[in-house]
Amino acid sequence: MDARLNLFGNPLAAKVFKHINSAGKAVTDSGLPAATQELVKIRASQINGCGFCTDMHTKDAAHAGETSVRLNLIAAWREATVFTEAERAALELTEQGTRIADAAGGVTDEAWENAAKHYDEDQLVALMSLIAIINTYNRFNVINRQPAGDYRPGQFA
Repeated sequence: MDARLNLFGNPLAAKVFKHINSAGKAVTDSGLPAATQELVKIRASQINGCGFCTDMHTKDAAHAGETSVRLNLIAAWREATVFTEAERAALELTEQGTRIADAAGGVTDEAWENAAKHYDEDQLVALMSLIAIINTYNRFNVINRQPAGDYRPGQFA
């Protein structure tokens, strides 16, 4: 599979990504736990069928010390016993926030209230922002048919 165009060599794409990355840096530097951030990015990428982001974030998470058991169970988090209640709340919010078009009511009050039990207001803003940012990147990569598999941890640092 070949990408439709070279997003990494396009000057306009570089400008756009600079702004998205700036927003991402604010989330990275927030109080939202790093492991939760990776789980959110992986789950949204799985839902959206973004191989490039799934490859990137599973490798980055493993490089940061995430276990293969947890990485392998993200798609089946509801049945897995390896995630904390806070992580489960973040994964539920991620799924509902990613599948907005699939649910007439958007994100349920129950999902929001559950997340609010585990995260303070700044962390909730970081979580919402992260869900929006990763969905944006997923759409760029899926639309462009960006190939997956060659990412190296820290490649874009």
